[in-house]
Amino acid sequence: MNAVSTTFPRTSSKTLGYKVGQVDDFLASTREAYDRGDAEKQLTAEEIRHTAFAMQKGGYSPQHVDAALERLEDAFAARERERAAATMGEKAWLAEAHATSRVIVERLGRPTGHRFDRTSVLSVGYSRADVDRFANKLVKYFTDGFPITVDDVRTAVFRPQRGGYREAQVDVVMDSVVDVMLAVR
Repeated sequence: MNAVSTTFPRTSSKTLGYKVGQVDDFLASTREAYDRGDAEKQLTAEEIRHTAFAMQKGGYSPQHVDAALERLEDAFAARERERAAATMGEKAWLAEAHATSRVIVERLGRPTGHRFDRTSVLSVGYSRADVDRFANKLVKYFTDGFPITVDDVRTAVFRPQRGGYREAQVDVVMDSVVDVMLAVR
């Protein structure tokens, strides 16, 4: 793993950025976890993906920290893939990723407007049209090799909509898509 610099550009003293101490502490513990390589106490790519930091004025630039976290996630996912392939065999690892992709395609292949549970008309969720449009691209990726990158999935943004899709359900599927994409890289 390449050493990750903990020196990120800072936001202005009037602009919110990630809390410096939290980012530095997280990156130090991440570096230690990667170097230690203890499989039983290993930090996972998924845990890195779900890392969040408090905000502070004059903190680290979120854009730069997020880019570093994505690189860390990729490095940890590659290590997880290597370990799993060594443990269960490359064919079994790929078969597991393929089985997960089939489940994803079944979910995303549901009829437009009915792919996920919806919030009530008084609550806000993700825009059904936005999610459905992206879901169609993901189905094409899994079935026809349509070009989509991990970053496209990581950075997908869905507008808010009353009565939209439940965010938690959509987010879980998007995480699964990222996991599969990283598994077969």
